[in-house]
Amino acid sequence: MPRLTRHAAELSVKQLESEMQTSLVNGLTQEEADKRLEEYGPNALPDEEPKPLWSLILEQFEDLLVRILLGAAMISLVLAVFEEDESEQLTAWIEPLVILLILIANATVGVCQERNADEAIKALMQLSASKAVVIRDGKERSIPAESLVPGDVVMCTNGDQVPADCRVCHLRSTTIRTDQSTLTGESCSIIKHDDIVTIEESPFAANMVFSSTSVIYGKAKCIVFKTGLETEFGKIYKSSKETEEEKTPLQKKLDDFSNQLTKVIGVICLAVWIVNLPHFTSKGGWLKGCIFYAKQAVALAVAAIPEGLPAVVTTCLALGTRRMAKKNALVRKLPSVETLGCTTVICSDKTGTLTTNKMVVRKIRTISAEGLIDYNIEGTNFNPVDSETWASDDCVDPERLIKRFGKPVANPLSDDSALADISAVSALCNEANLHYNDKTRQVEKVNDAMEAALLVMVEKLGAITHSTNLDLQFKTDPEKRLSACRSIWGEKYTKNGTLEFTRDRKSMSVHVSSTDGHQLMVKGAPDFLLERCTSVKLNDGKIVPLDQRMKSMILAEYQTLASGAEALRCLGMATKTEMQFRSLDLTDPSKFVKVESGMTFLGFVGILDPPRKEVRAAIADCNTAHIRVIVITGDNKDTAEAICREIGVFGAAEDTRGMSFTGKEFEAMTVAEQRQAVMTARLFSRAVPEHKKVITDSLKAQGFVCAMTGDGVNDALALKKADIGIAMGSGTEVAKKSSDMILEDDNFSTIVGAVEEGRTIYNNTKQFIRYLISSNIGEVVCIFLTGILGMPEVLVPIQLLWVNLVTDGFPATALGFNPPEPNIMRTRPRSSSEPIVSGRLFFRYMVVGVYVGVATVAGFAVWVMWAPNGPQVTWAQLCGDHDWLTNPTGEWASEGGKKIPMTVALSVLVTIEMFNALNALSENQSLLTVGPFTNSLLLGAIALSFGLHFLILYVPFLCTVFGVAPLDAWAWKAIVSLSAPVVLLDEVLKYMARSQERRAEATLKKEE
Repeated sequence: MPRLTRHAAELSVKQLESEMQTSLVNGLTQEEADKRLEEYGPNALPDEEPKPLWSLILEQFEDLLVRILLGAAMISLVLAVFEEDESEQLTAWIEPLVILLILIANATVGVCQERNADEAIKALMQLSASKAVVIRDGKERSIPAESLVPGDVVMCTNGDQVPADCRVCHLRSTTIRTDQSTLTGESCSIIKHDDIVTIEESPFAANMVFSSTSVIYGKAKCIVFKTGLETEFGKIYKSSKETEEEKTPLQKKLDDFSNQLTKVIGVICLAVWIVNLPHFTSKGGWLKGCIFYAKQAVALAVAAIPEGLPAVVTTCLALGTRRMAKKNALVRKLPSVETLGCTTVICSDKTGTLTTNKMVVRKIRTISAEGLIDYNIEGTNFNPVDSETWASDDCVDPERLIKRFGKPVANPLSDDSALADISAVSALCNEANLHYNDKTRQVEKVNDAMEAALLVMVEKLGAITHSTNLDLQFKTDPEKRLSACRSIWGEKYTKNGTLEFTRDRKSMSVHVSSTDGHQLMVKGAPDFLLERCTSVKLNDGKIVPLDQRMKSMILAEYQTLASGAEALRCLGMATKTEMQFRSLDLTDPSKFVKVESGMTFLGFVGILDPPRKEVRAAIADCNTAHIRVIVITGDNKDTAEAICREIGVFGAAEDTRGMSFTGKEFEAMTVAEQRQAVMTARLFSRAVPEHKKVITDSLKAQGFVCAMTGDGVNDALALKKADIGIAMGSGTEVAKKSSDMILEDDNFSTIVGAVEEGRTIYNNTKQFIRYLISSNIGEVVCIFLTGILGMPEVLVPIQLLWVNLVTDGFPATALGFNPPEPNIMRTRPRSSSEPIVSGRLFFRYMVVGVYVGVATVAGFAVWVMWAPNGPQVTWAQLCGDHDWLTNPTGEWASEGGKKIPMTVALSVLVTIEMFNALNALSENQSLLTVGPFTNSLLLGAIALSFGLHFLILYVPFLCTVFGVAPLDAWAWKAIVSLSAPVVLLDEVLKYMARSQERRAEATLKKEE
């Protein structure tokens, strides 16, 4: 079977035929094709079975915290089976069942999300061509594209989707152009030829066409040399399958936190059980004692585990996604919102992301007797009105859009004859069209983007006469107005024939006739046209000889625009008069250059893919937020650097050495050099998908949190590999489904809002973790204190579960609505290695948590020692003989017995947590500064939590379930007195934190 000795692009057609063992005339035999199909396999991306449901379910239980909860539930079920006290049997069963219901709900949500994981692969498959026209046994036939094999001769025609990677071997038209923007990111169509090419900077050689790109003009006979997974398209597929999704920084921090919590819980529970070994026999026998203290250990685990944390984190992220949706950012994976908060580098595709991917004419140069005339045209898209959508009352206003030497021009064609001819050439020497989309109210191109840009320019320039321009002002129907000026030229001139573009002369032309006679209208590379021109048409209509001085002036301006700061793609315009159509030989393209000689030069236009209007401000915001923007594009270096200067990635005169690299330069570096390069890089030009992956890997290897934006198939791998992939709403389905977030408005500035949202979510996450954990620490301290002091059981597991899941859950969720800190977008991104709970924060949690535990135990003790209707026992009785509890007498026994002091303790815990929720409005700002009304939802959540707490206290059935009893006014006064001081305690801790921050900032400024 054939094997190439060199890349197909570097072989002549004869060499390729020989090495591929095929014939350009006859193709393969069917017998040979069948053999090769068996060896190489079908020309298709392989189908893969989705994960089975059972596997997805098991994955939801891989989290350590979830496993601990599952273990606690299982132990609780076993203990419930052995529960002998009939009054405790109901509560013994409720606790494990509630935990299991929570775990089932979490698993259900996770499975639903995982069901969509392979959609990107399906989208890739949908892009593949379904049919191909091949030559086999000397005859053309249509076959399924998946039956193609290396060596097949295929016919690529205007409108076709290329079925495999092929070498162009014979043009059946004067030229062939393909749109490979989804693969390479290049905004212009690419002219292909059949000459030998040396593979240097890019594998996308000009004599090759690639699988799943499209032919937009011309015909060619090609030889297939790569199929299926070996195509450039297939490589992206393979890479995306090999790329494993990594956890977000928040997920990693929560995992670390869960691991630490697991170890602490395990040690504490085991210690409690072992310490009480001598007391087992005091509980009615060793077995009963063993079970009793096992229940205590389970109660401790329930107290220490923040059961509501996974649900609250998910809810907070979901609320963040809703806020982002209102800002046109659709989040596909919940943790991705937070990831933006610690993003340090945004790697952005240029075409369609920073630019509009809609070519526009920015400059026009015509010639006068005094020199060049400078025209500047406003616009960023294919809409002549220069707005994203076309409203019913919009009109094309040349005075607003056209400037001559910086000043508005109401009727630019009336006093510049050469400009009028440029408009005519652009309208008629053109194969593109403009289309108005009724649904989106946007203008779209049909065929080549550069030619579409010329049509938009024609409509902006208007007509020659003032009266016609006035009539056009009232023509507001988009579909008619889109071609109004082109139609005017079409009515004046009759198009007779086309001399198609060829590489050797770098131009195309049309022959037209009118009442004024016959002429050739030509457009092409300005330097090539000038060589074949003998005269110049001035703005006043005079035609003068093209002398060396004028030629040098025009070429100098062309070089300035083409390779200077703006790096425009330039097209020259020329005409040739008194030329009869019947005198033209259109059968031999090699003679076209002779036809297009002795011409009159009119001027030239400068075209670019313009930056989005809001991008410069967005990049400035990124700089303020200490986020570096790296542009990665397949475009050439000069064009890419020009765009980067315009949008603020580089300064206007900044030296780009060490910050701008081509893909070839980056590829030639060692791994160490590549990692050093990405430390300072702001631009990579002529980059291919493999480069994007290496850049992303290099950044991540050095601790950067990397976001990648993109819109094409070529971006899919990088989007999946990055910490967060951001696709454009107008991009390909492949890009969208490989991403974590989609910008529905294609607006780069939306990322800035997403970054702010991410930082806010992280801050709020820390606040509700602090809120939940301080409560859990308090519960652990409570259980420890009662054990150490020898006090009766203060809280039972079902009560702890109620506090952790319900009464704490609503305020914790409401903390997700805390407004952003005033300076949140002026601070540096947090380090990805920064723990979610630092040592300083943990100290604060411990201080507050210890107070919570002490106050909860104190609530129990205060009631049994001093309540008017309580047993009024001594401290010795409280911590020693518990006969007063096991054999209650008097009024308190009839009103609820031991349930009353337990209810007081539970109420202290709930009330103190409501005060603590107010403390969590800001990490370091005083409650007096922030104010409780900055988050009205939190106040509502506190009211709801108190309402639910009163519900279980004053509804008899719920009193039985939770082992509580109604409380009187004396008890509530004691509860508030014990709970309120937590606010003062936290204010002291906040003041200490602010003082420490001020000292650190002063030290940093002094060092700088």
